[in-house]
Amino acid sequence: MPSFPQFNPLRIRSYVLRLPLCTRVLLTIIVALWVATIPFAWLREWASLEPDKVNFGTMHRLNLFPLIHLGFFHMIFNIIALAPLLERFESEFGTLVTLLLFTGPFGTLPGGIYTLLEKFILRSNTTVMGASIWVFLLLASEAMKTHKANPHFSIGPYKIPTWTTPLILILLTSILVPNVSLIGHLCGAGIGYLWATNTIKFLVPPEKLLRWLEAKLNLLGRLPHYVSVDQKTYGRYGVLPSSTASGGAGPTSPLPRSAATGTLTGTGKEGVRLGP
Repeated sequence: MPSFPQFNPLRIRSYVLRLPLCTRVLLTIIVALWVATIPFAWLREWASLEPDKVNFGTMHRLNLFPLIHLGFFHMIFNIIALAPLLERFESEFGTLVTLLLFTGPFGTLPGGIYTLLEKFILRSNTTVMGASIWVFLLLASEAMKTHKANPHFSIGPYKIPTWTTPLILILLTSILVPNVSLIGHLCGAGIGYLWATNTIKFLVPPEKLLRWLEAKLNLLGRLPHYVSVDQKTYGRYGVLPSSTASGGAGPTSPLPRSAATGTLTGTGKEGVRLGP
């Protein structure tokens, strides 16, 4: 009989222990906020992105809505989808860059665009929450990288551009999963495309400044699992890449292993999910 791969908790534990620092922190915050909403249900209302309640006094919603979730399954599916993508991003760009982007522009930009579309174009007030907006942001960024090496994939006689894969997933998710925000997912993917094409790379401080800050604070030496921005000097995780027969090129990362979807929330006081 053919053998099937078995669930191995040791492999999962090993994977979790290898996660870089910022990925660990963000995933821990997501879980902690879900736990906090059990006794303090008002946290969902306070942190969710409700367009009509966004003003200069409630700008925290633009940063917090990806971290808050409707329930356990909403949270766990988003974590499963986000972890490998976020780990890959941090391994490529460093812990400091990842922290700056995911606590700032990668929340405020898609959240701000979503709010403007809902209030002034769609004339609606659909409340959203969940990390799936980050999932599709990172999927769009990865799809653009893959597109450069493999511009098309084939389904029967049809050739489909690789960069459209996240858009297809967004459409399928919106059709198959109830109470999912199509607009929210598209806003996240849009920012991912802009990042991958270097259009918004100006959001990251100059590498020289980041290197100086890392050296000044000795972040690589003080913080376990920290990924240095200066990969040319330290290599990822502070280890210089070993030379190879092809000329000393460093190791390349595999493609992300998971592409599950996340979730947003509904209208009024009822929640709607950004994914399964």
